Amino acid sequence: MQLVPRAYQLAIYNSIMQNGNTLVVLPTGLGKTLIALMLIQDKMKEGRCLFLTPTKPLAKQHFLSVMKTLELSEKNVALVSGEVAPAKRKAMYETDIIISTPQTIRNDLENSVLLPNFSLVIFDECHRAVGDYAYTYVSEKLHEHSNGKTLFVGLTASPGGRHDRIKEVMGALRIENVEIRDHTDPDVSPYVQKSVVSWIPVELSDHFKDIRKELVTLTSKYAERLAGMGFPPPLKHKGKFMALRQRILDIPHNIKYPALIQYSILLHLLHMTELLETQGVYPLRGYLEKLGEKESKSAKILLQEPGLNKVKRLCEKDEDHPKMKVLIDVLKKLSGKKIIVFVQYRAQISRIETVIRENGISAKQFVGKKDGVTKKMQEETIANFREGKFDVMVASSIGEEGLDIPAVDVVIFYEPVPSEIRSIQRRGRAARLKEGQVIVLMTQGTRDEYYYYASNNREKKMKKILTGMQKAKGNLGFKPANSDSRKESNVGGDIVVKPVEAKKKTKNQQTKMSDFIS
Repeated sequence: MQLVPRAYQLAIYNSIMQNGNTLVVLPTGLGKTLIALMLIQDKMKEGRCLFLTPTKPLAKQHFLSVMKTLELSEKNVALVSGEVAPAKRKAMYETDIIISTPQTIRNDLENSVLLPNFSLVIFDECHRAVGDYAYTYVSEKLHEHSNGKTLFVGLTASPGGRHDRIKEVMGALRIENVEIRDHTDPDVSPYVQKSVVSWIPVELSDHFKDIRKELVTLTSKYAERLAGMGFPPPLKHKGKFMALRQRILDIPHNIKYPALIQYSILLHLLHMTELLETQGVYPLRGYLEKLGEKESKSAKILLQEPGLNKVKRLCEKDEDHPKMKVLIDVLKKLSGKKIIVFVQYRAQISRIETVIRENGISAKQFVGKKDGVTKKMQEETIANFREGKFDVMVASSIGEEGLDIPAVDVVIFYEPVPSEIRSIQRRGRAARLKEGQVIVLMTQGTRDEYYYYASNNREKKMKKILTGMQKAKGNLGFKPANSDSRKESNVGGDIVVKPVEAKKKTKNQQTKMSDFIS
């Protein structure tokens, strides 16, 4: 079968073949996989190809795509997982194309089950290649074995909004070349489906405000104590607050231990406040119950606070977050459409699914493998959703990355997320084949607002950084691999994939429900 790419896919393919190891940044739905298939079709003539992806459902999806699109059989393509016995895996590794998760490949490299000789490695969702994630080990071993001759290609919709993170990903994958496109680029815009991004302001109830008042009072008390020890806590910046712990640990002084206790108490209080503001009483109640079971000194001190006891009493009243009513109203007006509701906290997902069903709307949750959820159950949920057996999927973060659910009409954020990576991936679930909507529920005057604008700003910064890197080809600090295999391709034409175009909103704009619900 002849692969027929769009102009931008062909341009990216040619850039990879000319410049070697490459980071490819394309919004979800713009056909990153087709570029990978073009490379596999070309490089499998030189040696084995390895296609890595973070999860087993994604690996299976790519396995079926490779076989169907390249018209190959299981003699040529192997889907390898840790569930297969090592002896059998060793035989499967003799095939032309191997599709697997990085954890399985790392284990088999460490145990000499797999020889590290490949002509091409595709790192799907390559923004994960930081820290000790398995991508970093795999790239190191394969790079060493081939003396840099193996072609590494990283695919992602969003490598991150910080320069140091992007450089870490590129360094881990020995990447010099960057190719980035978005919906505004002239070679991409003809294929983009319109997606209107709107947000709905929600106000906390008086009951929730009373609970928050108690939590804020306690937070101020312990923030002052920690500041008095020389560690003023940056309460409004989650990332900086989390980094404060290491600063305390690095102090060669006895004060570090009492400071860590104060820090831990603050961490509990900030998390409780976030649960209340963005999710509601039910998740907060669950967190308080778990806190009561802890043996840590910070938990014991906090549990003795009269203010926390008042919070517990207030949480005894059953009341959903005001977002819940707004969500149900939106879903009813969107009747008949296929919708994904993304929810940050697993504890809230079950509650939302229950309330949606109680209102006569067919819904099912999609979460990770925990608490009795199996891979088979996940696959059945996706299949049933794709086939229209229910209308609303209430999903955790597992639904954000790469899964092929092409006919989603609307994506709803139950809460904004501060990560530009996750925000981009959530939006990318909508408007892949037709016009779509993205709706964000945002509680006014809370962390919801901060997270919403933080992710927007980081996304803009990411685009600026990557565009600069793309223009500075050859000066990024890594030698391009496969420089002796430069070639041009003669393929051209069109394919059938259409992604999101995000409509920009100003900070002061608010959208009424009637503005975006047809």
